[in-house]
Amino acid sequence: MSGGLLAVHAHPDDETLATGALIATWAAAGLPVTVVTCTRGERGEVIPPALAHLEGDGPRLAAHREAELGEALAALGADGVYLDRVVLPGEVLEPSVPGRASGPARRYTDSGMAWTGSGQAGPAASLARDAFVGRPLDEQVARLAAVIRERRPEVVVTYEPGGGYGHPDHLRAHEVTMRAVERAAAEEDGSPTAAHAVAAVLWTAIGDATLREGWRALATARVVTELPDRSTVTLPDPAGPLPSVAVPEALLALQVDVAPVLDRLVGALRAHRTQVQAVGVEREPDPGSAILGCYALSNGVLAPVLRRESFRFAPGWAAGPLCWPAGVARVA
Repeated sequence: MSGGLLAVHAHPDDETLATGALIATWAAAGLPVTVVTCTRGERGEVIPPALAHLEGDGPRLAAHREAELGEALAALGADGVYLDRVVLPGEVLEPSVPGRASGPARRYTDSGMAWTGSGQAGPAASLARDAFVGRPLDEQVARLAAVIRERRPEVVVTYEPGGGYGHPDHLRAHEVTMRAVERAAAEEDGSPTAAHAVAAVLWTAIGDATLREGWRALATARVVTELPDRSTVTLPDPAGPLPSVAVPEALLALQVDVAPVLDRLVGALRAHRTQVQAVGVEREPDPGSAILGCYALSNGVLAPVLRRESFRFAPGWAAGPLCWPAGVARVA
């Protein structure tokens, strides 16, 4: 495979949590990777007490998370683009400022969310003026289609239709991506860049049995007992409700071997200091274990770093035989 990979995500840290091993594997093979981030996570919770002053201060948290994302992308080996910095023909631009190039005057900001129970998210009680889900969908599709035409990736990856766990920005990112790959492939008069059809579109996925096995493994994993902040996190319930990203094992189409890029992945996880805690790695992982490490988000519930990162093809977007980078394999 000679083409690049383009990953579309809602907030800084999603690229690492959902597709970090795929991105790192692609980059390790010397292939180009572009991560398109739709917002800067302005409404995210902040974990470290030393950075607690950032929570609720949208502009300052956005600037901090931009820096975290830059560090994470460097660890993974990817290039980054913010969707709201993509310039459309005829658009009025704001002046450049130190550290940021000229771009569209209005940003897409984190839409926020509210927990609805069983680990699922729903819309926030109110939206900010520039919330990602409140901005015109067609405008966002046009921006992403322009990136696809410019970068010309062979594979595009994003969330499945449920957005992983229902966050409104994840749902919108999925919708924007699926429309943009269609638009990028269409011939359009007056387009400054030639149409480009990607070979395959991937959706993030986790095998349901694999996820439950990973949850169970955390209860006895040495990496968990050795965490310096073990008292601040809890174990998941192996019988608990599954997120929408979890699917029957038979639906998985592609798997990535995490072990060869574990150092890159862990470096990226640790870069997202405001969002990720309790990052640990098994020093001598049991070959039979389902996990290579662990981490937790702001909810304090441990999550496994699984041995395989999995994906399925979007319906109608499963290409024929492609030469995937070493470490990426089709599931029989």
